[in-house]
Amino acid sequence: MHILIVNPNTTASMTATIADSATRVANVDTEITAVTSSMGPVSIEGYYDEAFAVPGLLLEIAKGEKAGAQAAIIACFDDTGLDAARALANIPVVGICEAALASTAFIAQRFTIVTTMERSRLPLEHLVHRYGMTGRCKVRAADIPVLSLEDPNSNARDRLRSEIATALRDDKAEAIVLGCAGMADLTAELGAEFGVPVVDGVAAAVKQAEALVALGLSTAKRGAYASPISKPYKGLLESFEPRKLAAS
Repeated sequence: MHILIVNPNTTASMTATIADSATRVANVDTEITAVTSSMGPVSIEGYYDEAFAVPGLLLEIAKGEKAGAQAAIIACFDDTGLDAARALANIPVVGICEAALASTAFIAQRFTIVTTMERSRLPLEHLVHRYGMTGRCKVRAADIPVLSLEDPNSNARDRLRSEIATALRDDKAEAIVLGCAGMADLTAELGAEFGVPVVDGVAAAVKQAEALVALGLSTAKRGAYASPISKPYKGLLESFEPRKLAAS
């Protein structure tokens, strides 16, 4: 089985963290290919960054499917470009937020997402509502820049721990969902420290993707996720005309 994981930001070191998390939980016969977007922001923190991360993401999804990937994972907790990717691809595409919430719902009635920046909190609350978890899931922000998670001299991880402690105390959370792919390497450590299940969306998405491939299921190609209508695209986005992107 071949699963593609796309980091839709352009920070390769974060892709390495994502790949390590994915490889640890993947079945022995699952090949993981983790790639970094070739264009866009170095981190995705809010709606503006998200919009400009989508073209590079779609390019990597198209390339990965052509190279033989049987499923794709979008490794940003905003589920950046998820609907567009599902319309483009003929293979199943999994978002790490949706996968994390679905997995956590099996093991806890109340849980809290702890994410990075405050500006990301409301978009994630919208996803919680979209995925039917309103009333069960709260969202908190540690107000730390995404890339600070990779800086050993920052206090980002201490602030993350503090927000988790607050969620357990004030939200009565029974489990914690890590709301950033860059937190993937902290799952076991934080779970042991706080004594509750800590869910990483990358790992959850790998298992969801494996299940979809094993079941022979893919995205429905009628209605909302029907293949894009072929039409000219102009200017800088000319190469993203659906017919051209699918052939690239």
